[in-house]
Order: sequence, then C-alpha cells, then structure tokens
Amino acid sequence: MMHPLSTRRYQLLMACGLAATTLVSQVAVWAQATPAHVTTPPPDLHIVVNSSQDGPIQADEMLTLREAIELTNGTLPLASLSDVEHAQVTVVEPAESASRIEFNLPANQTKIQLVTPLPAIASPDLTLDGTTQPGYDPALSATAEIEVPIPVVEITPAPEAEVFRGLSIVASGVTVRGLSLYGFTAEHRATAITPPADIFIAHRLPPPDTSQQYPPAQGFSYYDENIPPEDVLIEHNWLGMPPTEAMPETPSAFGVSVFNSQGTTVRRNRIAHHDGSAIITGARAENLKVEENILVANGLAGMPDGIRIEGSVDNSVISGNLVCGNDGAGIFLFKPEGAIEIRDNTIKFNGQRLRRAAIYLMGNGHRVVDNEINNQKGPGVVVTAFGIGSRNPSHRNLIQNNVFASLEGLSIDLNTRRHNGVQDFQRGDGPNPVRNSDNRRLDTGNLAINAPQFLSPEFFVMNGKVMIEGMADPGSEVELYLSHAADSAHGPLSQPLATVAVDQAGHFTYESAELPSGTIVSAIASDPRYGTSEPALNTVVRSLSATDDNSAASSNLDFEVPQCTTRPEPPEPVVVAPPPPEPIQLQVPRNVHFGLDRDNISAESAAVLDQIAAAMQIHPTLVVDLHGHTDSRASDAYNQELALRRARNARAYLIQQGIDPARTTIRSLGETQLLTSERDRVEYARNRRVEFVFRDVRGLNITFVDQDTDLQIEP
Repeated sequence: MMHPLSTRRYQLLMACGLAATTLVSQVAVWAQATPAHVTTPPPDLHIVVNSSQDGPIQADEMLTLREAIELTNGTLPLASLSDVEHAQVTVVEPAESASRIEFNLPANQTKIQLVTPLPAIASPDLTLDGTTQPGYDPALSATAEIEVPIPVVEITPAPEAEVFRGLSIVASGVTVRGLSLYGFTAEHRATAITPPADIFIAHRLPPPDTSQQYPPAQGFSYYDENIPPEDVLIEHNWLGMPPTEAMPETPSAFGVSVFNSQGTTVRRNRIAHHDGSAIITGARAENLKVEENILVANGLAGMPDGIRIEGSVDNSVISGNLVCGNDGAGIFLFKPEGAIEIRDNTIKFNGQRLRRAAIYLMGNGHRVVDNEINNQKGPGVVVTAFGIGSRNPSHRNLIQNNVFASLEGLSIDLNTRRHNGVQDFQRGDGPNPVRNSDNRRLDTGNLAINAPQFLSPEFFVMNGKVMIEGMADPGSEVELYLSHAADSAHGPLSQPLATVAVDQAGHFTYESAELPSGTIVSAIASDPRYGTSEPALNTVVRSLSATDDNSAASSNLDFEVPQCTTRPEPPEPVVVAPPPPEPIQLQVPRNVHFGLDRDNISAESAAVLDQIAAAMQIHPTLVVDLHGHTDSRASDAYNQELALRRARNARAYLIQQGIDPARTTIRSLGETQLLTSERDRVEYARNRRVEFVFRDVRGLNITFVDQDTDLQIEP
C-alpha cells in the first residue's frame, strides 16, 4: 500500500526546508480560488446551508456551501436564487451583526464532498459556524486533556476528486468554527504553486514571487494591495480527521497554513494525521496565537514537525497545547523574524520518524517557559548557532521553569557553528565546554553563555542543612533543578527547585534543610543579554551518617505508556480495583516481507499487519519499533532509503488501523542485518522485511513468532 502523497516530492520539500514563502512562485491556482473583484460591497447576510451537494451553481431547491460563500462575497446575486433558496437567506442590517453561514443539513447527509476548490472567503467578519448543525453537542468531547467538541459537518473532497484546499480566507475578522476538514492535498499538482492545506490564510491577490528574496518578511507587504487579513479565528474544528476519528485514506497535506495574516488565533482545535505540519506559517503571521489545541500524529510523510514557524512572527504566542506523537519536532522555528513565547504546553512522544528536539529555536528573544517536555526522541530545547541579520547566532532566548524527562539528549542544547550537520542542528551537539575566549559569542547559540559549574560533585548535609555552591557567568542568575538521573549526567531538569543570584565574582550559593540524602541537583544560568545556558553537570546531596537513598535517580527509569489522548471520564465512574497484570502469552507474527525493490504492502502482508494491530489494540501497553531491512543487492545508500520506506509504510498501515502513532517508532537498517546467506531466491526474499520489535512497558514477557506466509519470491 503506497502512501497517498508523493514520497519524492516531500523528500525535496524536506531538503529545501519547505520555506513556505518559496512555495508561491506560481500563482495560477491562487487565481482559481480568489473571488472576482466586487465593486459594491454585498449586504450582510444570514445564510442557512441545507444541502451537502457540490457542483455548478444553479437555481434549485438546495442552497450549497459554495453558493453561500459566493453570496457573502457578492459574486452571486440574490436575484439569481430560486424562491426556495431565497428562503434560506436573510438580509440583516450592518448594525445588527456581520454575515453568518449556518448549517441545517439532513441528519444522514452531513458530509460535504467538494468537486473543486471553494471560492476564497472574502467577506469581512463572516462567521462560518458548524456548531449550528442539528445534532452538534458542545459538551461532547472525545478527549479529556483538552475538550474539543465532536463536529457533525464534514468537508472533504469527493471520491476521485483532488481538491488541494478546504477553505481559503482572504478577509479580516473571519471565524471558522465547529467543522471537520480532511483529505485536502495536491498529489498531482506542483506544490510550488501554493501550499495545500485544510485552511489557508493570506491576502486577496496572488502572492508575489519570493523565491529569490530572503528574508521575505522584511518590507512586507511587497505591494500596497497585499493587505494581510487581520483577526482571523479558527476554533473548535477537527482538521485532518473525520468525526469518527479514523485516519483518512488520503491525509491532508497541512492543517492551518498562515501565509500572510496578522492577529490570527488558532484555538481549541484537534489537528491530526497530516502528511506535513499541523500548523505552518509563511511570509507573515505577527500576533499569532496558537492556544489549547491538540496536535497529534502530524508529519507522516513530509514536513515532520507539529508546528512549523517561519517568516515575520513577532509578538506571537504558542500556549496550552498538547503536542504529541508528531514525526519530528513538536515546535520548529526556522529563521523567523521577531520573537515568540512558548509556554504552558505539554510536548511529548515527538520525533517518531525523525529524531529532533522537542522545541527547535532559530532567532532572537524567544521565551520558552513553564512547559512539560518528555519522552522525546531527541533533546528538549535546541538553540541553533545560525545567525540572522548579523554575525551573531540566535541569542536572548530564555528557557526557564520547564520540566523535562526521558529525553535522548540534553534538556537544553546550545549548538556551535562547527557542528553544522543536519543531525547536529536538529538534534543538538551535546554538552559544550566552558569557554571564555573573545570570539565565543559568535560561535554558539545564546552567545555561548556557560553552564553553571558546581564546586563539588557532592555536597554533604551538616547540622540538618546542605550548602550547594558553584560558579556561573557574572550577571546571570542560576535556576536550580531536581534531576531524576545519575549524578554524572547533565540533567534532565526534572523539577524547578530555586533561583539564586550570581555575584560579581561569578559565585552562587543555595542552602536548604529540605533536601534528603541522594537528591540529584542540576542547574542552568540565564542572562537577558545572552539567553539561557545548557544544564550543569549534576551534583548529589550526601549524608555523613546515612546510606544514600538515591530514589530520585531511580524514578527516571519509569516509562510512560505512549498515549497522546484519553477519553473523558463518564459522569459517575465506577471505581473497580484492576486485577494484577497477567503475563502476556501471544502468538502474533513479528515480521512482514516485501517484493524485490518494492515498499508497498501486499494483501498477504496486510493480513499479517491486521493481526499485529489487533494485538496492540487488545494490549494498550505494547509499544513497537519497526526495523526496515533489505537484501544485499544495490548500494548501501539505496538500501538504507528503501528500508526506511518499507518501515514507514508498515507504520502508516498500523496507524490507519487505529494504533496511536506515539506507540510506534521506525528505524532503517538497510542490508546491515541479513537473516540468510542469500544462496537462492527464497533466502533473498526472507531478507526483504520489516521486523517488529515489541516491548510491554510493564516489563512482562512476550512471545512473538516469525512468519513467511507473505514471502514474495522474485521470478
């Protein structure tokens, strides 16, 4: 089963970094979705859509969504409606309210299947309100973490139709609420025209050619007519998924794409299962607010990051979101202009396909505060050494009062310029040495502010108190943390403990009577001129008279069951003590096979994967690592890529069967672990495989078996 989007195209987009502003060098498609110029502003209308049909505009008994948008834009005269359609429209005085589009679809016909892109929404202050559909329950949420009501009205392409965009918004004050949009992509259309998305926000006229200009946000607008819409509100929608929560057969490319806008708010949406990012910005997105959204399982085949920020984004805030199970970073800032605040988010189980930092920062003056970051296939926060507008690398980025756990890297990693590989920049380059050279400020993220250094690897409790001392850069302040790790590690920064000043000589002290023997302590330093440092090498509190407990370190070994969301509790739950877990005795296959030079899932392999998915649904504590393999023919590089595609497609199949993406990771082993010596065609076929390495997070024994019912022997 091939992935519905072009793998090659997304490889190219990833290689280029998908600077969204370079995706607009052609403008033909934009013109298709942009309303014609309206000389006389249309009246404010209240419209009730009573038909889920789509197609040519015509006077009949049904008023469609396409016709409703044309009416509010002023490109469809009221006089052209039939009497029955006209009954669905009310002209309101401007002083009463702005235009509204509501829904009253038949109960069994709530899916609107588009045959071509809808006209862009060009009526200022319009509200497109799916919550008006009968059957919508604002109190009914499928998730307990953040309540986003289940939509009733669905908007998706018709079967066999390729519609590259759900809604295009080019007017200020537009609100889109309570809808499900999914399936919008551009498999057969060059994405260099304009990016496909569930919702796309930009100015009316075609975007200018910015492919030779950087940074694009400087001097924007390019022309007087490129006026960005302001105060757009996207709330209570499900993007990328239907109300059934199933993964669509054709995933959308992106969720919300903010190409050119000011003051857009994306609030309390559930955005999942996109081939690219859930939210992406382009040339301009100042005063953007991304608040209390659930962003799960995005980046499945292209831009892998949950939130991708580019362009002019000053004074923007990302707060209160659940960012989980995405295939790259949770939040990725790529060469932004302006500063962003990232606060109060839960960011976990990201980096499922590409190991990246949970939060990746370029630029200056960002604030990362009060976030929970855990179970990341990479570091917590990486600050790159990429200079923007000057020779200085990214700096003045304050990273404070966050909680980190179960990371593959440092809680905070400041990249140096000499470590400039893709892996270094996206995953961090590890602890930096203490430096005091004259040019260090030009070399490292956050201007090379040094991590604190404790004066001793251990401090002893005396007279009921312990005095912890260390050195840090003068002018900074030190934030002490409890750390659930070994005393020889750098963090993780598990729990904020205290903030202390650093004197002019660079010395700091902290005294406490509350720290028991065995407590592990780490620290970071922050200076508003430079930013926040990497974590210090941990120190440990010792007792002169007692054996160290060291329980703080052991708690880091606890493994959280990979789960992004849970169901809301019933109103009156019945509390029943669960029985002790029984050892799992399963006879489930742990491998599938592939044809020569193929990465698609055969019907026989699909049957095997169905068994694996069923076992994982029955046992929610099972997690799996998918290892892609090839036979020994072809080059190492080719086999590495082929094995990656095989693992990725097997994972996509499991996700389509309802397996939480956070429970699956992939690795490509190419031809490095052959099962057979390849003496004949059968042995070659046995090497072309994906193996499933299972683990039960409760630590129980599991029995899985090899199978060859889907073996594909070459002619």
